[in-house]
Amino acid sequence: MSLPPHWKEVGGEGRVHRVMESTLTARDRVGVQDFVLLENYTSEAAFIENLRRRFGEKLIYTYIGSVLVSVNPYKDLEIYSKAHMERYRGVSFYEISPHIYAVSDNTYRAMRTERRDQCILISGESGAGKTEASKKILQYYATTCPVTDHMSTIRDRLLQSNPVLEAFGNAKTLRNDNSSRFGKYMDVQFDFRGAPIGGHILNYLLEKSRVVHQNHGERNFHIFYQLLEGGEQDQLSKLGLERNAQKYHYLVKGCCPRVSSINDKSDWKTVRKALTVIGFHEEEVEDLLNIIASVLHLGNTQFGEGEDGETQITTEPQLTYLSKLLGVDGPALREALTHKKLTAKGEEMIGPLSFEQAVAARDALAKAVYGRAFTWLVAKINQSLAFKDEVYNSSKGSSSVIGLLDIYGFEVFQHNSFEQFCINYCNEKLQQLFIKLTLKSEQEEYEAEGITWEPVKYFDNKIICDLVEEKHKGFISILDEECLRPGEPSDISFLEKLEDTLGGHAHFVTHKLANGKTRKAVGREEFRLIHYAGEVNYTVNGFLDKNTDLLYRNLKEVICQSDNQILSQCFNREEVTTQKRPETAATQFKNSLAKLIEILMSKEPSYVRCIKPNDAKQSGRFDEALVRHQVKYLGLMENLRVRRAGFAYRRRYEAFLQRYKSLCPGTWPNWQGRLADGVATLVQHLGYKPEEYKLGKTKIFIRFPKTLFTTEDALEARRPALALTLQTSWRGYRERAKYHRIRNAVLVIQSAWRGMKSRRKARRRRHAAEIIRKFIKGFIYRHYERCPENEYFLDHQRFSFLMTLVRNPPKSVLDKSWPVPPPSLTEASEHLCRLCMQNMMRAYCRRIQPEWKKQMEQKVVASQIFQDQKDSYPQSVPKLFVASRLDSEEFNLKVIQTLGNDKVKYGVAVTKYDRRGYKARPRQLLLTSSFAVLVAEAKLKQRIDYAALRSISVSSLTDGFMVLHVPSEDNKQKSDVVLQCDHVIEVVTKLATMADKKNKVNISQDSIKFAVARGKEGVIDFTSGPELKVAKGKKGHLLVTAPQLNPR
Repeated sequence: MSLPPHWKEVGGEGRVHRVMESTLTARDRVGVQDFVLLENYTSEAAFIENLRRRFGEKLIYTYIGSVLVSVNPYKDLEIYSKAHMERYRGVSFYEISPHIYAVSDNTYRAMRTERRDQCILISGESGAGKTEASKKILQYYATTCPVTDHMSTIRDRLLQSNPVLEAFGNAKTLRNDNSSRFGKYMDVQFDFRGAPIGGHILNYLLEKSRVVHQNHGERNFHIFYQLLEGGEQDQLSKLGLERNAQKYHYLVKGCCPRVSSINDKSDWKTVRKALTVIGFHEEEVEDLLNIIASVLHLGNTQFGEGEDGETQITTEPQLTYLSKLLGVDGPALREALTHKKLTAKGEEMIGPLSFEQAVAARDALAKAVYGRAFTWLVAKINQSLAFKDEVYNSSKGSSSVIGLLDIYGFEVFQHNSFEQFCINYCNEKLQQLFIKLTLKSEQEEYEAEGITWEPVKYFDNKIICDLVEEKHKGFISILDEECLRPGEPSDISFLEKLEDTLGGHAHFVTHKLANGKTRKAVGREEFRLIHYAGEVNYTVNGFLDKNTDLLYRNLKEVICQSDNQILSQCFNREEVTTQKRPETAATQFKNSLAKLIEILMSKEPSYVRCIKPNDAKQSGRFDEALVRHQVKYLGLMENLRVRRAGFAYRRRYEAFLQRYKSLCPGTWPNWQGRLADGVATLVQHLGYKPEEYKLGKTKIFIRFPKTLFTTEDALEARRPALALTLQTSWRGYRERAKYHRIRNAVLVIQSAWRGMKSRRKARRRRHAAEIIRKFIKGFIYRHYERCPENEYFLDHQRFSFLMTLVRNPPKSVLDKSWPVPPPSLTEASEHLCRLCMQNMMRAYCRRIQPEWKKQMEQKVVASQIFQDQKDSYPQSVPKLFVASRLDSEEFNLKVIQTLGNDKVKYGVAVTKYDRRGYKARPRQLLLTSSFAVLVAEAKLKQRIDYAALRSISVSSLTDGFMVLHVPSEDNKQKSDVVLQCDHVIEVVTKLATMADKKNKVNISQDSIKFAVARGKEGVIDFTSGPELKVAKGKKGHLLVTAPQLNPR
């Protein structure tokens, strides 16, 4: 045992703070982590106080030597993560704080190194955390052991066997919401590499009586409620079940069908998934659920009296479902439930059952069917866990095994019956084994180290085991004899026989045999056994029935004919034909317990003792009286006394010297001689007295914890000086090492850099000379066909041209610049130029917005009409065309109403010249989608349909005149229209586009003729001048003078 820094979990959100427990103040606060180091080790109060302190600091694990004591915290602690598993993996048992993982790892390493089978014995009261402890051990092995794909399957099946066994073998009790109602021993098989390759499970003493009866506040086995809550509706209908546990007689006796801490629906999904992982076929699952449902229907099967007074079944639907689910003949089952078959002098007779006997037969059938189905379930799981690769097994050598025993602890209730007797008998045997193996291991260690063994006085409970199991005179023999004797044996006659046979035994008391004081505490139908852990009163009522637990023969005959594959395997036909009476429950349990003890004796054991801190299942609450009760019944004080009978502490020389060598100048900093001499020098300097220690061959043995604590406190006082010395030395060493590393690195870098720079420079020069040589030769041969002499030069030309093109491409579609290509790339250059322009054009078109596109289309039309034709066109190019030259306020509302559905597309202010006299009149020209109108204030003066518009005439000068030619024979039209506008290019373009008269625009050089009236013409003469003038000529012509900007 050592006291290095021990770590405990503090803080929240999984944050781990490492806090030393080895200082004196820490010992005062959290106690010692090994009860062997308790100064007052004989005091039960000191033992419990140490437990209480550690429990208050959330330290739920404590050692008694190699035994782990675990206190149920009733909440999740952040100490079971994968990181914690890695922390305990491969670490010496006592090097860090106690943990279930430390026991798991120590057992695993012992199996690997010593090649000897191991076992871990987990015991404690119901609700103390035994099942959780076994789960943590399995999870540790599943996570830390090496694994392959096949082994991964075995690992998953090992883990998934737990929810299945819990569903069928666990139940809610007053003490525990998930209490195991059977004992379980599991072997986990490992190969030569330490990987799990198989497993095997043994089950003990399933509490079958729970199937038909539960105490108030308790439930039946979980599987019944899980099926009703989680099963699919079609499945329940097929089984004849309803989703209501209150309707089933076997589920309501405890008045507790629902538990807040249990989610039966979710657990059902887990169980169904686990059954699939383990390897159950759908047919097997269906047969298993038929059995579960049949038990519920058996509970609802009622009896009554017929007209002749005989017992008969009054619930026909239940009988129909039973015959279907059990796969048996309905009339035969009815007969078997209400009659019994007797054999006398070789003749068989059938007699009716009384009401009470029929109820008992029904309950016996329910218990037998469920109990045997559970045994089949365990056997099926064992098949899936069995290691089947015989070639692999034989070629690699024999495998090793770690056994896990999750067994019920010592039980003492207000009323104790046959089940408590068997459980306590089991604990007597395990206590006997525990003391024997503990003393044996202690004695072997002392002898191996050459230390004189001091005999230890302890209570040998063999006398109690003999009282129970001795042949012919023991309790079980008397019970079996009373069950099998002719006549009508009863529980009272059995009690009287016990008094006659065991009356003089010191550990057996009855009301009749007790003295006056004891007699008051023992009832007339009770007997008392004085176990190693204390006195227990047992009620004799029910012992005979529970021990025989037999089915009537005709019931067996019916079930043996079952079509249900599970029942046909569970009920052997030989049971019906054989005349041999089956073994009683007590004898079966005694034999199986003997086999278990034989198994455990062949293995190296480790122990986990589980304690529940309170009955309310509340975290942080420590019930001292309840804990004292468990400490007594678990035999922990006896265990501690045996462990402390010799030396409280032992440690290998190298570990002891390594830890405490700093306390002696002769051993610090390093001891060069024999380890034993170094330890002797160290303890002499520390002032150990001869009676305080002994030196063995490889270990030092210290008798008193106080001696060790004094040494530990001296180490704590020495540590600051050691830390300062180490820090000083380390800083100096670190800085010197850093300087040398930097200096060496600088020299290496300088040398490498100079060499690399010189090599790079020479490489560049050689390369440059080669390039220049190729370039000159290529230039000389540049006019020849491509050849090796000029290919580099030609390639360089091509590359230069292409890079120039990449760096300076045309910026826009208007940019006509293009680099001059070499002769060999002339054709390629033309293709590239064309592709580049096409690409820019596409890119430009994709970027154009709809409004701008429309603008461009109009500009194109204007270009087609006026380019190089009219002098004012160049000035109009940069000016954008607008949607309308008139604002919405300038439109007369009456005009808009007159136009109706014809929307105005464009409007502009114009000047109209009369046909006679050429008087100028202001007008508005409005363009719609199908016609143009001239408007004077609120009147429509003239409408020109686009279809009737023959052409449009304009001059080539800069004036704004235009003539709209209409048919003279059209009565609706007055004559051609002469207009003048400041935006003539824009107006004509829009009008020509809307009227689709782009090809009907005439541009005249000198004059334009237009129709004045039918058969008469007018003329507009255009001349160039300094400024724009409009006047009437002598010949009746209209003279227009306009400046000519682009003389042609």
